[in-house]
Amino acid sequence: MDTHMHGTPKRATWLWLSLIGATLLTWGMGTHGAAGTWAIAALAAISFWKGAVIILDFMALRHAPLLWRAITMGWMILVWAVIAIAYLKGLGQ
Repeated sequence: MDTHMHGTPKRATWLWLSLIGATLLTWGMGTHGAAGTWAIAALAAISFWKGAVIILDFMALRHAPLLWRAITMGWMILVWAVIAIAYLKGLGQ
């Protein structure tokens, strides 16, 4: 296996463990009533980071051609933009 293109098993394990940790952190924030602008921003940032790790590392696109990275990361950014717009629009009501 080409570790330059796909990373190492040790890196994948650490990323996987950090994804589990981030999931538990966001779950804990949600179940313990974290609210407010900073909590929402933290949840959004953590979930965006998780999406980027999955796209770039677990889908093995970190060293893929720019077009593939742009399509997948662009899709995630578009989805987050729609979520942010809906959230901000909901605040105004």
